[in-house]
Amino acid sequence: MSKLNWLRQCSLSGIFLSAFCGPGLAADLTVGMPNWPSGQAAANIIKYGIEKQLGLAVDVREMGTMTIFAGLDAGEVDIHPEVWHPNFGSLIQKYVDDKKTVRLSPKEVSAKQGICTTRETAEKGGIKDVSDLTDPRKTAIFDTDGDGKGEIWIGASTWSSTTIEKIRARSYGYAETMTLLEMPEDVAMAAVDAAVATGKPIVFYCYSPHHVFELHDIVQLSEPAYDPAKWNVVLPADDTDWLSKSAAPVAWPASHFEIAFSAATAERLPKVASFLSNIDFTPEEITRMSYALQVERQDPAAYAQQWVSDHADRVGAWAK
Repeated sequence: MSKLNWLRQCSLSGIFLSAFCGPGLAADLTVGMPNWPSGQAAANIIKYGIEKQLGLAVDVREMGTMTIFAGLDAGEVDIHPEVWHPNFGSLIQKYVDDKKTVRLSPKEVSAKQGICTTRETAEKGGIKDVSDLTDPRKTAIFDTDGDGKGEIWIGASTWSSTTIEKIRARSYGYAETMTLLEMPEDVAMAAVDAAVATGKPIVFYCYSPHHVFELHDIVQLSEPAYDPAKWNVVLPADDTDWLSKSAAPVAWPASHFEIAFSAATAERLPKVASFLSNIDFTPEEITRMSYALQVERQDPAAYAQQWVSDHADRVGAWAK
């Protein structure tokens, strides 16, 4: 299977994400922790920052974004550390705009999303535009199992962006020439590391801020500019016939993310809402978080405790 060939590119095995903080005994707040590195780091920084500055007990629990939003709506979860736009557009529309049970921080972190490859692959294989992925003569370099189709990692199975990448692959046409792989990010990034080390071609979904751009010489494939008239994304949660009703043969729109918190939490603990609204992570800091957890394999909780200690004055300012 092509997925197994991708896994064989890295020497790491048994890499799995786990929950780093179990349920507490009398937590005042619960932070939902997503399964990507910067989200895990931010969730724990929020935990230790609030505990230090506001004296509240905070739980961090790993869960998917849809589960977090449902928890925010029901009052069972208080905070989501990294809500991406436009990825979570339907959830934002439902809970922030319509039901008004969730609020977003005014502080945004700018981001980008797309399809990437190594510079060596781009130059030697002629893979420079997304349209190149529809040419079987070019995609043959990504075929590791001889089935006539190349392989491309499009994200983790639980990510909203992965669903959108399925739509984009179908819209562009490379769903016919490429096998769309879904696997945990740490496994996929280990495969990228191995491909770079051995000079093998590789292509994958990418987003920034992210450490991969600091670690390797990565280039993003060109594609038609974003056009809202051509971006028609329907998610599985909204329609069982989502794929046939969707189309997105253009680049991602300008992306960003911010912290979300329950409206009930804001009313119950206004100082917490103020603290969250003051958090001002930069893209460079998000990249360093990703690098620390993904490359250096630092524990999210330990990393966050040190981060809060190293940025004591700034964290203190968030509480004012």
